[in-house]
Amino acid sequence: MKIKVPLQVVELEDDNFHLVVNSFFADGTSGFWVVDTGASKTVFDKNLHSFYESEESGSDQLHTAGIGDKPIETTIAYLLPFSLGKLKVKHLKAALLDLSHINKLYSKVTSLKICGLLGGDFLMHHKAVIDYKKKIMVLQTPNA
Repeated sequence: MKIKVPLQVVELEDDNFHLVVNSFFADGTSGFWVVDTGASKTVFDKNLHSFYESEESGSDQLHTAGIGDKPIETTIAYLLPFSLGKLKVKHLKAALLDLSHINKLYSKVTSLKICGLLGGDFLMHHKAVIDYKKKIMVLQTPNA
């Protein structure tokens, strides 16, 4: 089944655009995600403790590469269920990072609080298609 999810276009600086999608967690809390086609893994803000479950000691570690030259060590967690439009996401594995710097950047131009970055793993799994003109992202349910 194909699900259309509305996108917001946020211009952080002149000609610096980010695509953002709203989500809702089971408790009704809203969280905004940056659609990051250049990120291989989905990332979630490690400061939002009540929305994920991480393993205790010996948890999975992942070395990720950002745009800088140094690898970033992250912990893996499983997010609690949330929805993107009509898509119910029940068990998403994500890398945990401190996204305070992203929220600080966003606070200069918008009131959106970013909870994560939807990376290539999520976008490929759901066969995402982005329509910039209509400002929608079409996602497929995994069994489609």
